[in-house]
Amino acid sequence: MDEENQNQNKNPAFESLDILISRWKDGTFAEIIDDWKWIFSYSARYKSAIAFYLILGIFSTSMGLVSSVAGKYMIDIITGHDSSRLWVMIVIMVGSTVFSLVFGSIISRITAKLSIDINNDIQADIFDKIVDADWLSLNEYSNGDILNRFNGDIGTVSSNAISWLPTIIIAIYNFIATFFVILHYDWIMAVIALCSAPFMLLMSRFVIKKQRDYSKKVREMSSELMTFEVEAIYNFDTIKSFGIAPHYSKKMRWWQGKFRDISLKYNLFSIKTNILMSVMGTLVQFLAFGYCLFRLWSNDITYGTMTLFLQQRSKLSSAFSNVVSIIPSFLNSSVSAHRIRELVQLPREVHIPESGEMDKYAEQGFRVQMEDVNFSYIEGTQVITESAFEANPGEIVALVGPSGEGKTTMIRLILGLVRPQDGGVTLCAADGSSIEMNAETRHLFAYVPQGNTIISGTIAENMRMVKEDATDEEIIDALKVSCAWDFVEKLPDTINSNLGERGRGLSEGQAQRIAIARAVLRDAPVLLLDEATSALDVTTERTVLRNIVKRHPNKTCIVTTHRPSVLNLCQRVYRVMETHVTELSEEESSRMAMDF
Repeated sequence: MDEENQNQNKNPAFESLDILISRWKDGTFAEIIDDWKWIFSYSARYKSAIAFYLILGIFSTSMGLVSSVAGKYMIDIITGHDSSRLWVMIVIMVGSTVFSLVFGSIISRITAKLSIDINNDIQADIFDKIVDADWLSLNEYSNGDILNRFNGDIGTVSSNAISWLPTIIIAIYNFIATFFVILHYDWIMAVIALCSAPFMLLMSRFVIKKQRDYSKKVREMSSELMTFEVEAIYNFDTIKSFGIAPHYSKKMRWWQGKFRDISLKYNLFSIKTNILMSVMGTLVQFLAFGYCLFRLWSNDITYGTMTLFLQQRSKLSSAFSNVVSIIPSFLNSSVSAHRIRELVQLPREVHIPESGEMDKYAEQGFRVQMEDVNFSYIEGTQVITESAFEANPGEIVALVGPSGEGKTTMIRLILGLVRPQDGGVTLCAADGSSIEMNAETRHLFAYVPQGNTIISGTIAENMRMVKEDATDEEIIDALKVSCAWDFVEKLPDTINSNLGERGRGLSEGQAQRIAIARAVLRDAPVLLLDEATSALDVTTERTVLRNIVKRHPNKTCIVTTHRPSVLNLCQRVYRVMETHVTELSEEESSRMAMDF
C-alpha cells in the first residue's frame, strides 16, 4: 500500500486508474471499498453539512456560467454600439460574479471547518485506540511511522472525507454544463474543447515513469538528510563534548550537496516536461483560436461568442482535469485510510472487568505473584523460562542481573503490558482473592521507568500528570519523600518553576527524584522502580527507599537495579539471568551487597 501511495502522488490520473483496474482484476478492489466505507462512517456524521456544501457548489458553478454568458452579451452590445440592454447585462454579470465569489468563500469556510472537525474526530478516536492497543502489536511500528499515519494520513482522509463526494458531483456538473454551453453555440468548438484535455493527459503518460523515478530519489535523499539532521541535533552534547563539530558541519554540507544535485536534476527534467506540455497546450489553444478567427471572419459568430468560446474551452479543459484528478484523490484517501485502519485493527489490550473488585483492598496492599512463567517476544527466543516471583506488602524486592537479561520484561509482565505464553502473573489481595494482570489493574501501580521521563512544563504540571487534583501541599510532601524538595525549594518559583524538554535545566539525578516523587504522589499500592535510582548517590538512594517504606508501610516496592547498594534494604532479591528468575539466599544477597 505504501508503494501505491507514493505512485499516485507522482502520477495524477492514468497510473491511478491503472491501479484501480489492476485492483479490480486481482480481486483486491474490495479493500478500497472497505477503506471508503470506513471514511464514510465519519462523513455520515456531517451529512447535512455535506448536502449544504453540494448545493452551494452547484449554485456557485451556475453563477460562474451565467457571468460568462452575460460577459459575451456585454461584448456583443458594446461592439455593436447597442446600449439598450447594456445595464441589464452589467447587473447580471456583476451580480452573478458577486454571488459566485460570496458562495465560493462560504464553501471555503465550510470546508475548512468541517475538515478540522473531522480531523479532530478521527485523531481523537485513533488516539484512544492506539493507547489501548496491545503493546507487542503496537511496537511492530516505529514511532515515526505511527506519527506519520496519525498526522499525515489522517490529514489526507479528513481533507477528502467531506469534500470528495460533493467534489465529484460539482466537477461533473461543471464539466457537463460548460460543455453544453459551448455546444449550444457551436458543436465543432465543443468537440475541440472536449478533446484538448484528454489529449494533454495522454501526452503526460510519456513522462510518468521518469518523473516517478526522480521524485523517488528526491524523497529518499530528503529522508536521509532529515535523518542526519535529527540525529545531529539530538546528539549536540556528544558532538560538542568530543569537539567534532567541524566534522559534522562538513558532513552536513556533503548531504546538502547530494540533495542539491538530485533536486536540480529533477528541476531540469520538470522544466523540459513543462515546456513540452506547454507547447502541446499552445497548439490546441491555437487550433481553437484559429477556428474562432475563421468563424469570426466569416461573420458566423460575434466577438462576444468568440470570447465565450475561448474562455469556456479553458474552463472545460480544467473541469475535465478536475473530474479525472478525482481518481488519484480517491485512491490516495483509500491508501491513507488503509494505513490508519491497520492501527485501528491492532489487537486490544486485555481488559478484565472484575478487576475493579480489587480496589477495596488497596489500603491493605497487594501481593505480586508470578508462577511458572514462560515468555518470549519472538517465537523460539525465550526471555523468561519457567520462572516464579513474589513481592508482598511492606517489602522491597529487588530484581538484579546483567543488562538485557529480562529485568524490564519482568516489569512489563507485572504491569500487564505483555502476557506470558505459559504460567500466570497475578495480583493477590489480603482476603486471598486474585486477578490476572491486565489493563484494568494498572491503576493500582505507580511506575518509574528507565530514562528521563520529565516533560516540558512546570514541576507541578509534571507531578499532576498522575493526580490532576493534587494540592500544592501533596506535591511538596511527595517531593520531600523522594529527596527532591531539597533543590526544588531553592528554585525561584519552587514547584511552579518551568522545565525544558526532557527536564532541561535539571541534572539526571534531580530528574529521577522528580519522577520518583510523581510515582509517590500517585500513592498506588504497588511501586515499580526500573533502574529509577541509577543516577542517585548511594546515600540518597537509601534515604528515598526508606522514606517510601516509612510513609507507606503497606506498599509493595519492586526495584530493578544494577547496583547492589540497595540490597541490604530488600526482603528478597531475585536474579534474572539466562532467561531464569532465581531467588537468592540471604547469604548470596549479602555477599553481592558487600562486593559493591
